[in-house]
Amino acid sequence: MSLGDPKDAFVAFDHVQKSYDGEVLVVKDLNLQIAKGEFVTMLGPSGSGKTTCLMMLAGFEVATHGDILLNGQPINNIPPHKRGIGMVFQNYALFPHMTVGENLSFPLEVRKMGKSERETKVKRALDMVQMGDFINRRPAQLSGGQQQRIALARALVFEAELVLMDEPLGALDKQLREHMQYEIKHIHEQLGITVVYVTHDQSEALTMSDRVAVFDDGVIQQLAKPDDLYERPENAFVAQFIGENNKLEGVIRAQEGDNVIVDLDGGMTARALAVNCGAVGDRTMLSIRPERVSLTADGPNTTNALVKELIYLGDHIRCRMTVSGHDDFIVKVANSAGHKHLVVGENTKVSWHTEDCRALDA
Repeated sequence: MSLGDPKDAFVAFDHVQKSYDGEVLVVKDLNLQIAKGEFVTMLGPSGSGKTTCLMMLAGFEVATHGDILLNGQPINNIPPHKRGIGMVFQNYALFPHMTVGENLSFPLEVRKMGKSERETKVKRALDMVQMGDFINRRPAQLSGGQQQRIALARALVFEAELVLMDEPLGALDKQLREHMQYEIKHIHEQLGITVVYVTHDQSEALTMSDRVAVFDDGVIQQLAKPDDLYERPENAFVAQFIGENNKLEGVIRAQEGDNVIVDLDGGMTARALAVNCGAVGDRTMLSIRPERVSLTADGPNTTNALVKELIYLGDHIRCRMTVSGHDDFIVKVANSAGHKHLVVGENTKVSWHTEDCRALDA
């Protein structure tokens, strides 16, 4: 993605670096621009630099090098409470001795707001998260999901244009977490606020975001819309980190237009889309999504497969097979009328299309 002038973006990281010890860079030359009203997720494994970026934007960490801009103005030297940014953390950070109403009123008091205006804003924020009836309760009287709603309302109460969320749903059970993902997404759409969200949960990132920045080793590996990340990963890290992925390794034998012919280590020859691979003679990794493999022998990439394991998952059967010497090749077979019944131990054919097979860095 070509970057414009950082001053034109609502949020911009301009050549930002961060080191805690003066030697190791936790964040390396970060350039990221976020438009007003956008929902951008920073996704990556532990230690990839995503939370550090969020903390620098919030003002709790200082950039070692570069500028962070909000609305075109550098904010490196502005203290956190003067940035006008809402924050939601995993541990809620609600004051236990205060009622829900007092928890929400507190950031407004700090801003020297009058009592009647505070009451109006608190009521509005609680209604947004459907918690208006809980104004006089204390946090200990609320469930985890209710506490998270209150934490979200507190971030929205002073009508911040930018809300930062750091793993806010990490402590919730699966069903509630999924429900809250949609709630946050709907609130974002209703209010038009800008959200920067940090998570290591890829399904959360894909569900909620306009764009996702995949971090590894202090660098954004790919910044794209959720469907682009999944369908068109630009390197092996993104292909492996986002969703389930079959990888087959080999050597490039020939290049034909946009495609390469690859001699796989297991003996098969495959045709793939040349995305991010070297020249003839170089090693490459092929990436194929499990749902893009079919149990037929009619694609340009057809090979023998041995069925090793079948797992019934309701809407689909997850088949683990040996393909081209690889024992962990996964095929997802839709559980629909007319689908082929497989048996563990049987030999079958599998195939996939060239455009569904991406040749990436080895």
